Amino acid sequence: MSATSEPVVAPPFTHRREFWVLIAYAVVLGVFGAFAGLVFVGATEAGGKWYDGTDPHWFGGSWWWIAVTAGAGAAVGLLRRLARLPEQLPGLIADLQEEHVDAKLVPGVVAVSAVSLIGGASLGPEKALGSIGGGAGGWASRRRGLSDDDVRLSTLSGFAGAYGGLFSSTVIVVAMIMEIARPGGQRYVKALLGTIVASSVSFGVYFVIAGSVFLDAYQVPQYEFKDWLMLAAVALGLFAAFVVTLMGLIVKAAAALFARLKVPAVVKPALGGAVFGLVGVALPLTMFTGSDQLDTVLGDAASLGLGLLIVVPIAKMLTFAVSQASGFVGGPIFPALFVGGAAGVLVHQVIPEVPLGLAFTCLLAAVPGGVVAAPFSMVLLAAFMTQIGALQTAPILIAVITSFLTMKGVEYLVARKKRAET
Repeated sequence: MSATSEPVVAPPFTHRREFWVLIAYAVVLGVFGAFAGLVFVGATEAGGKWYDGTDPHWFGGSWWWIAVTAGAGAAVGLLRRLARLPEQLPGLIADLQEEHVDAKLVPGVVAVSAVSLIGGASLGPEKALGSIGGGAGGWASRRRGLSDDDVRLSTLSGFAGAYGGLFSSTVIVVAMIMEIARPGGQRYVKALLGTIVASSVSFGVYFVIAGSVFLDAYQVPQYEFKDWLMLAAVALGLFAAFVVTLMGLIVKAAAALFARLKVPAVVKPALGGAVFGLVGVALPLTMFTGSDQLDTVLGDAASLGLGLLIVVPIAKMLTFAVSQASGFVGGPIFPALFVGGAAGVLVHQVIPEVPLGLAFTCLLAAVPGGVVAAPFSMVLLAAFMTQIGALQTAPILIAVITSFLTMKGVEYLVARKKRAET
């Protein structure tokens, strides 16, 4: 090279063929994810019709439910063995953070999750759908010989395609994936564009066929914004952190209990199903994902009574913990939304001066925000699901950040104590 030669400048990534291949994959994954969501959600909702028409009050369930939930557990145990699923499956958060889904496990995860949700387990559909979309993105791009980095980016696009229809909002889906996965550098822009395209295409296809959206799912009373509500949001955030801590303790206790059971692995889900089925007979609102049940809590809080409103969120934590620990497969977001929303209704019933719209939206976001560690997307989710208003999102953000930082502070203190002991 001569002294007068100019250095070679690499073209922008948008001028490279590899980038447009990723965008093409994102379009295909959006279409695929929409149809996968329609089939999976449609099948699980149709299979769960045995729960319709339930009395939400104390002992409103039927005793035959226990046979259904235990039978679903037995089916889960057999399916796990046939599919050779490991005892400890990677969770949704781990899949997103690693930007990887083991394609060999996807059929088993989907089958077991479908039976779990039809059988009334307190879990959400996001694990199965994420596995379908992320697994398809990684598998297809790997088969085409894409680089490891592009395979991971295609996996994120697969997640976005699977969730575009489920959450009915490109903004929520993209925010959640980017917050949890946290791709850095130039990968961030590529991942951002890929997830936007995939989730937008998925939502478009899903909406045209299903004609329904997840947004505006819960009708809460509007309230006038005042300065003191920001301080109230801090208190609600601290309460959410307490709820998340309690939920974590129950999950750990259930996991330890089922780990110590001296029974075959295929029997554990049947026992777990019998347990949450028994709880469901006494407290029907603890069954399934919690989406429809939370609408009942919000609309019928006065008739349900204070005692039931206190017990139901705690019982939901128990059924979620038992479902996970005993081998059922599903996601944590929907159960956490139920726990948070129900806790918000409880706060308003105990302290009527706290507006229902404030308490419900703040805790609806702050509890899953402490569990999933995606605070901004949880704020968007709560605001879009309730249509509470732009100004009223400020307290939601304060509550979520308070809950998130409190949980991180607790984790830091626990880790520091353990290091000191060693």
